[in-house]
Amino acid sequence: MRKLKLQVQMTVDGYIAGPNGEMDFMAWDWDDALKQYVEDITEPVDCIVLGRKLAEGFIPHWAGVAANPDHPEVAAGKKFTDTPKVVFTKTLDQSAWGNTVLAKGDLGDEITKLKNQDGNDIIAYGGATFVSSLIKHGLIDEYHLFINPAAIGNGMAIFKQLDGKQNLTLVKSIPFDCGIVVLHYEPQHN
Repeated sequence: MRKLKLQVQMTVDGYIAGPNGEMDFMAWDWDDALKQYVEDITEPVDCIVLGRKLAEGFIPHWAGVAANPDHPEVAAGKKFTDTPKVVFTKTLDQSAWGNTVLAKGDLGDEITKLKNQDGNDIIAYGGATFVSSLIKHGLIDEYHLFINPAAIGNGMAIFKQLDGKQNLTLVKSIPFDCGIVVLHYEPQHN
C-alpha cells in the first residue's frame, strides 16, 4: 500500500497561516541540507494531493518555475509539474490544469483508492481545511512538519478538527541553519 506523506510549513505555535492566509512567517533562506531533505521525501512521490484553494496558487506557480530554465528551483518546478496531481474539490466541475484530475467523492474513500493503486508514495500539501480533514480521518502515514522560527498568536491550524487524541511517534527531528526544525512523525496505530 502506498504511503501518504504530509509536508507542511508551520509556526512554533502551530499555525500554517495567519488568520487571513498570511504566510509571511516562513523562512526561505534554506541551506543545502534542508533542500536535500525536501528532495529526499519528494523523490519517491508519484502523486500529489491538494485542496482546491491551495491548488489555485500551487499548480500555476510551479508550472511557471518549471518553464523558466534560469530559475534556481527549476528542478523542483519540473518535479511538481510533471507529477500527477489530484485536487479535492466540491466546487470545480473540471480541472483547469494539466496533469491534474479532480476528486469530488468522500475524502477517505478517494484517498484509500489512491493508496491501494500501484505506485510510489503520495504527498499532500495544504491548505488548512484540506489537511485538517486528512488528519481527522487518520489518512496521513508520515508527518513532515517544518517548524519555522516564528510565533504568530492566531491563525489557521491543522489539528483543530481532531475529535480526540492522536498519538504520534517521533521518527526524527532535524534542526537546520535557517532556524527551521523538521519534525518527522508517524501515527501510532492501536
